[in-house]
Amino acid sequence: MGHSSLDPAFHELRPWNEGRLIGAKRALKQQQVWAIRFWLDQHRRLRDRALFDFAIDSKLRGCDVVKVRIGDVVSGGRVRDRAVVVQQKTKRPVQFELMDTARKTMRADAAKPGRKRGWRTNPTP
Repeated sequence: MGHSSLDPAFHELRPWNEGRLIGAKRALKQQQVWAIRFWLDQHRRLRDRALFDFAIDSKLRGCDVVKVRIGDVVSGGRVRDRAVVVQQKTKRPVQFELMDTARKTMRADAAKPGRKRGWRTNPTP
């Protein structure tokens, strides 16, 4: 059942995405990346900073980033220089290099007391 064109409310209906950007978005500028890092450092959000740095270095989709566990990039207390993640959408492995900033924040996050095996699960109180 549709709407009648004689109904006055019919002319007020708008699509939910009218006026919004559709499709791929522009990449973050270097200034925006550093502003986000500064804000996360200010608010002492170490886990979020580690995930953000990881996402920037890996260029993975968000669904793949949140599925990564610390054990995938950290072995024996050392953060690997390179990591391999299988993408959910394409089912293909993607290899990427982790920069110093990402390795440093991941090492600090992995060393936090009470940290379990992954980023996806919160430590139990």
